[in-house]
Amino acid sequence: MNDTKKPGTPKDSHYAKLRRTFRDQKSGGAPAFRPKRPLPPGENAPDGLVRLYGLHTVRAALDNPRRKIRRMLVTRNAAERLEIADIATLPFATELVEPKDIDKITGTDAVHQGVLIEAEPLKAKALSALGDSPLILVLDQVTDPHNVGAIIRSAVAFGAGALITTQRHSPHESGVLAKSASGALEHIDMIEVRNLADALGVLHEAGFQTIGLDSEGPAELEKTFAGDKVALVLGAEGKGLRQKTRETVTALARLDMPGAIHSLNVSNAAAVSLYAARKFLTVAE
Repeated sequence: MNDTKKPGTPKDSHYAKLRRTFRDQKSGGAPAFRPKRPLPPGENAPDGLVRLYGLHTVRAALDNPRRKIRRMLVTRNAAERLEIADIATLPFATELVEPKDIDKITGTDAVHQGVLIEAEPLKAKALSALGDSPLILVLDQVTDPHNVGAIIRSAVAFGAGALITTQRHSPHESGVLAKSASGALEHIDMIEVRNLADALGVLHEAGFQTIGLDSEGPAELEKTFAGDKVALVLGAEGKGLRQKTRETVTALARLDMPGAIHSLNVSNAAAVSLYAARKFLTVAE
């Protein structure tokens, strides 16, 4: 009988672990795990430019003829995923870098996916530039860029023609907002107004039914729709719609929620409301 141990048996693994433990104890113990120290964001973008990052965000910016890009930092892997065969052919300064080089600019909390651009922000339009879309979205001082970005994504997904915000108490274009929008920022008209109540009056003259979303609204949203043009108006987290806005909209409505919680995050409420409005408008056509 041959009891010679074969290589790679469980017994070998056991003795290997014992030998490793003995060496670690002799040398003072196994080296402690040291997680990488998180990096904060670096210096701000040059004056007049914004930094946008993420594969969907950058791809949409590259495809938007209105977007003026000045510089790109991209890893080899990200360039392949963006289907950029030769960075030298791009009409702006481009540098092939490592992920850590972008980390130094965005900070390690930003999910940049290996690509960052510096570009001129898109110019907001005036209310007079509103197109003929039957569905638009109005934000009453929603300030969180994550929420606004998510709202823009839903607005584009459901075919809203414009997003109206106030010049004050609204987030400016940024990497965080654009990343949350996942490329949708390039596909919708952003309209800024000085006075929201006056803007709602203009929308009324243009034939829009303006519906303010309120958890205590007197009627369900689906039973409130009327006409062939709808503007959904959403207020800030916590505060909701301002009193002047509540007094100016055509109607106040609520989302019917039979569960124990009767309110949603504003970006979730926007998505549900847009779905309901689009369904109504499609049936009404």
